[in-house]
Amino acid sequence: MHAVILAGGKGVRLRPYTTALPKPLVPIGDQHAILEIVLRQLSSAGFTSCTLAIGHLGHIIRAYVGDGERWGMRIDYATEESPLGTIGPLLNLRDRLPESFLVMNGDILTDLDYADVLRRHRASQAPLTIATYARQVRIDFGVLTTDASKVVAFTEKPSVDYRVSMGVYGLSRATLDGYTAGLPLGFDELVLDLLKTRNPPHAYAFEGYWLDIGRPDDYDRANAEFTTHQSLLLKGA
Repeated sequence: MHAVILAGGKGVRLRPYTTALPKPLVPIGDQHAILEIVLRQLSSAGFTSCTLAIGHLGHIIRAYVGDGERWGMRIDYATEESPLGTIGPLLNLRDRLPESFLVMNGDILTDLDYADVLRRHRASQAPLTIATYARQVRIDFGVLTTDASKVVAFTEKPSVDYRVSMGVYGLSRATLDGYTAGLPLGFDELVLDLLKTRNPPHAYAFEGYWLDIGRPDDYDRANAEFTTHQSLLLKGA
């Protein structure tokens, strides 16, 4: 099984932690970087190879990860000379990719079964499988429904339930056909294009532990929770 880890972003929202370090290498707990945890999880799940899509401070990631031998994986690299979005880096890799593979952000902590996501993706024959997580958003205002100048409904500070993308996907190589290598392509664009077809993406619902480390308070939470969740995140790794 093969995975592509997207690790080329600048981590702007996580500054000042990412001023000198790429976001996937910021430390979690006393001994681990986010990327190390992810690679250990992938190896434990049976992934034998991985491509790291790097850009900002990518040379530091190369120096830290190397060829992947210490995780029992073969790791290679794809370098973005300019930002290509979430899916854009994969277009330059297309000829190096297997028929189906896992794609994930390099800045998430989760006990998601990565191998099962890829197995389910293959079984579904969908062009794209999106790992999803339940979120509830509380609106801190009274919400009005209006019809012209009339108020026809009112809800005081409602909560809205969503399923959000976890930043982990099963993807088929053929899904990339028709897109031009070297041009930016976002995950949002790909999903909207697929929704126009007769073969839309599939969802993989997950209810376990998931934390997207996008902002300083997320990073603080990750460090606060890591000791409690370490055995869960690194089980078998």
